[in-house]
Amino acid sequence: MSLKNLTIFLLLLLLTSTNLSVAAPAHRQDTTRRLYDRVMDEFKHRDYAAAMAGFQLFIELHSQSALAANAQYWIGECQYRMGRYREALKSFYDVVSNYPLSPKVAASTLKLGQTYVRLRDPEKARLMFDRVVDQYPDSSEAEVARKALEAAASTDETGTSSQ
Repeated sequence: MSLKNLTIFLLLLLLTSTNLSVAAPAHRQDTTRRLYDRVMDEFKHRDYAAAMAGFQLFIELHSQSALAANAQYWIGECQYRMGRYREALKSFYDVVSNYPLSPKVAASTLKLGQTYVRLRDPEKARLMFDRVVDQYPDSSEAEVARKALEAAASTDETGTSSQ
């Protein structure tokens, strides 16, 4: 192939790939959603190790996606269900810190409280449950947090603390 033909070929390739990238956002969203859904299927089938790896890959590939916060939340949920509570704390804190406008912030804050319960740190658990109730009073997470606070209060009153 001559230099002129090679230049024309490369130019056409560049133009074609540019046109694809302009038309690609809808396709990219479909691909992003399909990957997220496939990983969620792993979670639903209780293959938490595979789901966690899938969500981590998802974040690497689609860190700017609207689903990135959800993927980070589900990483924490996988860790929680696998009994890796310290790792789960970090994942749930990542959602709260890195995605403050995400709909998963309330659920992540609730899970922080539940994780602190598992780690036998009732003060931090209470703090997280209070935060959920204060910041998201009408949410389903607030209802769960209220019940957890009531359970902790009744445990304190009866003196049968789980420590």
